[in-house]
Amino acid sequence: MNLELRHLKVVCAIAETGSVTKAASLLGLAQPALTAQLQRIERTLGGPLFERDRRGARPTALGELVLSRARVLLPAMKGLQDEAARLAGSGSDTEMSRYRIGAIGGPVVGGIVHRLSVAQPDAQITTYASYYADELASMTAAGKLDFAQVGVCGDAVPSSEHGLVWQTIAIDGVCVLMPEDHPQAKGIEVDLAELSEVAWAGGPGGGCFGDCFAAACARAGFAPRRILETDVRSAIDMVESGMAVMIAQPNFRPPAGLANRPIKGAPLRWKQMLGWHPESPAAQVAPRLMGMAREAYLETAARNPLYVEWLEDYPQLGVDQLASV
Repeated sequence: MNLELRHLKVVCAIAETGSVTKAASLLGLAQPALTAQLQRIERTLGGPLFERDRRGARPTALGELVLSRARVLLPAMKGLQDEAARLAGSGSDTEMSRYRIGAIGGPVVGGIVHRLSVAQPDAQITTYASYYADELASMTAAGKLDFAQVGVCGDAVPSSEHGLVWQTIAIDGVCVLMPEDHPQAKGIEVDLAELSEVAWAGGPGGGCFGDCFAAACARAGFAPRRILETDVRSAIDMVESGMAVMIAQPNFRPPAGLANRPIKGAPLRWKQMLGWHPESPAAQVAPRLMGMAREAYLETAARNPLYVEWLEDYPQLGVDQLASV
């Protein structure tokens, strides 16, 4: 029998769990099958790898030698697989046969997927959702995603530790989602200082947004009375019931009975960004994806004509602020 990486994983699993039975459960194998596999590995290597008794399994000297090599080889192979996944792909400089897009949420990613589907009907397109930009960046760096579409607060930028290239799709003024009959919903914008007595609802994630929100409230002369963090659907339910208002993106389409209004003076901004690894095939098609992202943003922003009108007084916001970071 030739020794394979899967055999090294078996040895590591037994050492880490201290038990053949526990290792079998960890690896999803039947205990007798794992025992038989261990015996074949030991015959191949010329001796026992573990001393086994009621207290569990402990590596022998030979087992320690095998483990020391396995703990170098397995991470190295994982790194090779990640690099291969990142570099895998085919097609021209402007097309790939597969697009894996991760996104925090919002309609921009839907617009990108629609445009790709029209432009390349035969392309395989998959999406992955996460509330956390760092998770999406990590997956993109590891070759598990081709692109990450995220949002960051104000002048913040995603972490540079993953080595991705980031470009800005648009910079938005943050809005407040509230019932249509709320006094602050009557105009084109809301005054944050007039919302000092309301409860706030919102979803998880957002990086430093919680701190930025608290700072904006402090500048308006108050501390938020209560902040209820939950999933987006539950937050909307709270707004519909009148028990809270909610921070929202301007291109969020409010359900019937709710209004989405930008905050006067734009004290909070949300920057939508697209990221990719510079050494991946995605880097070649990134300009095309950026164009689709900008088109998708403009299309979704147009759904909120009051926000488009409001933007005329804020030339520092919108899609024209595209810049490499």
